[in-house]
Amino acid sequence: MTPRYLRFLATGLAAALAGMTVPVRADAPAAPQQPAERALHVYLEVHLSPDANWVAAVEGDAPNGGYYPVVRDLVIRRVNGTQEVKVPLPCGRVPQCWPGSLAWHPDGSRLAFTVRTPGSHSYSVYTVAPDGTRLAKALDFSGTLVDLKYSREGTLAMLAVENARKEVGATEAGAAVAGDLDAAPAEQRIAILSSGKLVWASPADLFVYEFDWRPGGGFVGTAAPGDGDNNWWIAKLYAFAPGSAQLLYTPSSIEQQLTRPRVSPDGRTVAFIAGIMSDFGSVGGDVYTLPITGGTALNVTPGMKASALGIGWSCKGTLRAQLLESDQDQIVELGAGSAATPTPVVLWSGPDTLEGDDAGGSWACPSGALAAVRETYTAPPEIVVGPPGRWSRLTHVNDGLNAHLEARSIKWRSEGFDVQGWLLLPEHATGKLPMITIVHGGPAAAEQPVFRGPGLQASMLQRGWAVFRPNPRGSFGQGERFTLANRRDFGYGDLRDILAGIDAAGSAAPIDATRLGLTGGSYGGFMTMFAITQTQRFKAAVAAAGISNWQSYYGQNGIDAWMLPYFGASVYDDPAVYARSSAVNFIKQARTPTFAYVGERDIECPAPQTQEFWRAMQAAGAPTSIMIYPGEGHGLRDPANAADALQRSLDWFDKYLK
Repeated sequence: MTPRYLRFLATGLAAALAGMTVPVRADAPAAPQQPAERALHVYLEVHLSPDANWVAAVEGDAPNGGYYPVVRDLVIRRVNGTQEVKVPLPCGRVPQCWPGSLAWHPDGSRLAFTVRTPGSHSYSVYTVAPDGTRLAKALDFSGTLVDLKYSREGTLAMLAVENARKEVGATEAGAAVAGDLDAAPAEQRIAILSSGKLVWASPADLFVYEFDWRPGGGFVGTAAPGDGDNNWWIAKLYAFAPGSAQLLYTPSSIEQQLTRPRVSPDGRTVAFIAGIMSDFGSVGGDVYTLPITGGTALNVTPGMKASALGIGWSCKGTLRAQLLESDQDQIVELGAGSAATPTPVVLWSGPDTLEGDDAGGSWACPSGALAAVRETYTAPPEIVVGPPGRWSRLTHVNDGLNAHLEARSIKWRSEGFDVQGWLLLPEHATGKLPMITIVHGGPAAAEQPVFRGPGLQASMLQRGWAVFRPNPRGSFGQGERFTLANRRDFGYGDLRDILAGIDAAGSAAPIDATRLGLTGGSYGGFMTMFAITQTQRFKAAVAAAGISNWQSYYGQNGIDAWMLPYFGASVYDDPAVYARSSAVNFIKQARTPTFAYVGERDIECPAPQTQEFWRAMQAAGAPTSIMIYPGEGHGLRDPANAADALQRSLDWFDKYLK
């Protein structure tokens, strides 16, 4: 299901209903309104050099209605602001000539990065000096390359899939379903760059998802045999030496997935995040540590009412984490990781969103500085650099962009749970407002304050509609008990949380209860399809990449391993629990006009699920429409398709909410 994207303070119910206005960042500029067509500049990767003198970023302009830039640049900036270099890519500034997987050499003398060859699944590795000179090719490879990492001694390792048939990850467009489906899949392996060639450092029968160097050589990583798209949910923790793997840790239950393995500076301990997660990349849970030689894993955040989104070690050997607790993003210290930490030391906390590769950003030793992308609903993304909370802005590319909205954090109680969401109101709104509820993907994910450029949300607010973005049970941000609370209950407790949140929003702002809309993608698409069979409160709905029949979905999708943690058994062992949450089994109760769309080659939420919903809606006599976008995977990457889906969605809501 769809990731995106990832960050403590409980208040009384009265205060929650009154709402909490989120201020614009103090360092965000107050600028005049810009034309609606101006693109939002987004930063996909940000890496701070070890000496804290340079920041490298992969960045570009988001297309209208989409997120991922079609043309991407590699930009290196001096932290003091005196120099900025756009590195010339060998294939030019053209679509799919994409830099990525940035890694600084430990002495800061050069940056390594990958470049994707347009129109293929082949990659190259290049290095460049911080000032943009001495660009040199280090490797050509027929296959995918990701996650470059230098050892302390300056050896470069990465994850590689030789002769890949698709890009790595279940959200990418799937390869054609043809040929021998029982054939052994291509595995992603750890590889070391040596004399212009790759030397394999993990076995051929394991797909490695994430890895980290061990001091002096060797690696620790998460891996599973077989289909890499499907088996992340059963991955285990291994220590790797050339050609061999030693099992270090097996998840304690099927509800525990592993991510972010990080080796301590002394090489004695590995830390990782474990918890129930519905997609690789959209991660959260508790923080664990384990002796590198194996043994018993220690939960250093037991009972935490928050979700760890990222972790890392300081050069002094203390464990850091990025937490999401309700509406607060935090950077905390957890000590040496050798004992439970009931009260983390908070280095920074705020209603912002930080993004970076480790605990809240990219850190440098020994300075303790970090570089990260920071944004809110009203302040667009920019790179900040410095110690936590004392950083300064490095970039000003989005200066002048204005979201023209008021953001309120809404909190409410639902069946014993503390639930939180975000209510976005158009500027200078008067009278009763129609409201669209947008349900995030996941379900293990969270709606966080991110700035969105021209697109669905901005268009809704421009029309004078309110937007509600809830984090119901199953979301990150309230601890593992909350994230686990929708197991074997999809569409029931989580839907009740959402409906209670809509009531809370109506108590906090002048919402027109007769003009409510509903939309979402992935898990949010399922919730949209299912909700309209359970309630008549919504007057219009748009379902993106949804799931309408969990029983047929089980055999259609390419990631069925994620379902066992959530449903407790396969569909063949317990079909009733799957049927209970399938919209098609209640379709005769549907009355809400619903437009549905999906990518043709979506392996997470296959197109037949949307087609089955559309046919069922027709049989029920409910207004419906469908669009299947050719060649697209889980999420629309082609700007023309994203723009078309945006316009169709707005037209649908315009028609039925007026």
